[in-house]
Parts: sequence; structure tokens; C-alpha cells
Amino acid sequence: MADPTYFIDTNVFVYAIGQPSPFKQPCAEILRAIAGRKIQSATSVEVLQEILHIYSRRNRRAEAVELARTFGGQVTHLLPITQAVFTHALTIHSRFSQLTAKDSLHTATVYHFGLTHILSADHHFDGLPGITRVDPLGWRKGIGE
Repeated sequence: MADPTYFIDTNVFVYAIGQPSPFKQPCAEILRAIAGRKIQSATSVEVLQEILHIYSRRNRRAEAVELARTFGGQVTHLLPITQAVFTHALTIHSRFSQLTAKDSLHTATVYHFGLTHILSADHHFDGLPGITRVDPLGWRKGIGE
């Protein structure tokens, strides 16, 4: 069986380059594995927009652009947000109250593109039908390394 493609949530990118935390090192390792093509990865233009927003809001606009460009170029697949994805996100958002609006969009993207795994520190992805959340703290075990 082929290894799955992992949808990379925004928090993996942010933790990897952010302040010290228990997630910093594992998330940095994930990004190195992505850059080295050791795992199949996907993210969406919405995730890159979130990175732009977070770092621009911190008055780090040039860094925001460079980070989004770099991360977008490192993932195996950069996925679009289409009208179909957005419409599905509305249904998901009304059905799963634990999800934020952004995470409903991420979930719809995962479903739309036939992915089954999401690398994320966010527990609210747990229990979604057909999706396995892999926690960055245990990512190696979660992907069989």
C-alpha cells in the first residue's frame, strides 16, 4: 500500500519557525522531511494565506511572503480552494461545531482531494469521519517511521 499524502495544517509551519515549545522541534523535523521528499505532503492556498496573515500582522511582511513562497514550493501538492471546496466547507462547518471556519475549509479540502491524513496539533480534527489526525509530537510513529 502506498504511503498516504499528509495535509499539513498551518500550525505545523507556525510551530516550526516560532517560539520555543514542545511542538517546535517535531514540526521543524516534519518540514525537513517535506523538503527532502521523505513524505508525501499537501497543503492549500488557504494555509499559505494564513501564514501571510499571521506574519504580516506581526509587521514581518517580507518574511511572510518568503515563508509562504518557500512552504508552497516544498509541499508535494499545493491545493486550490474551489467553489466546490468552499460549498463543502459550509456543510462541514454546520455539522461539526468543534471546527473553526478555517479548519472547516481545511477539512473540506482534505475530503475534496481524497486525502485521509492531516498533520496537525489541533485535536478538533480527531473523530472526523475518514480523517486520521497525526499529532506532530508523535508524527514518526503516525507515519510508520
